[in-house]
Order: sequence, then structure tokens, then C-alpha cells
Amino acid sequence: ASGAEAMVAHLKLLIARLKRDKYGASSERGRKLIDQLELELGELVAAASEDAAKAEKAADKEGRPRRPDSPPRGQPVRAPLPAHLPRERVVLPSPAACPCCGGKLSKLGEDTTETLEVEPIKWKVIQTVRERFSCRSCETVTQPPAPFHPIARGR
Repeated sequence: ASGAEAMVAHLKLLIARLKRDKYGASSERGRKLIDQLELELGELVAAASEDAAKAEKAADKEGRPRRPDSPPRGQPVRAPLPAHLPRERVVLPSPAACPCCGGKLSKLGEDTTETLEVEPIKWKVIQTVRERFSCRSCETVTQPPAPFHPIARGR
């Protein structure tokens, strides 16, 4: 559905640009092209509305509507990085004492993020570990912020 919407937006932009170009002998050719693109746009809009209707019917048959942001069932999730690649473990520094009351922190667990990094003719995986601590005095959970990635949610 999003591909069809992108195509519709692209065709609308093309039509708008061609309508502006009304100079010289090319204006006759441009009129034919505009008519052809408007026809294609109409077909795409009709096809997109049919697909949306089919999706609604399919959701009704299941008995419960699916959230639009959730992937359809059976769609594969991202696989882990290959195990044969060398790994480098980087542990981010954690606070020594509770930032709220200054009490002693005890480790609750850790979150590990794997990022693929390339060196010339060599690949390695960098595991960034963010340890999570809790204060025994005030029961506050503390964890360092996640590192910056060049591409959001990317590896």
C-alpha cells in the first residue's frame, strides 16, 4: 500500500511539473504525456482503494483488527549477526553510586546491542553493553544512555 502511495505522489509531481512546461514545440508532446500520466494515476488510485478494501475484509474475517504498525504474521524478523564473526565487547561506564540518594547500586542485568563494523578486509561485531543497576536504598534503576548509531535502528 505504501508503494502505491509513493507512486501516486510521484505521478502527481510529474503532472505538476509537466503542466508548468508549456513552452515551444514540446508543449504538444507534453499534453499527450500529461493525459497518459493522469490515466495511470487514476488506475493506481483505484487499485490502491481495492487493496485497502481487501485488507479490511481480511481483518474482519480474522475477527480482530490488526494494528497498522505491526508486521503481518509469518513475516521474518531480523536475524542475529553471524556467529563466526569476531566480537569486541565494550562495556559503557556506569555510575558508582545512585544519582538520587548516593546509595549503593546492585546489578540487575544488561542490554547488549550488536553493531556490524567493517575494517579494510576485516569484519567484526562490536557488542555494546549497558549495565543496569538498582539502588538498594531508594529502589531507583539506573542505566547509561544508548550509544549513537549513524543510521537510526541500524546495525
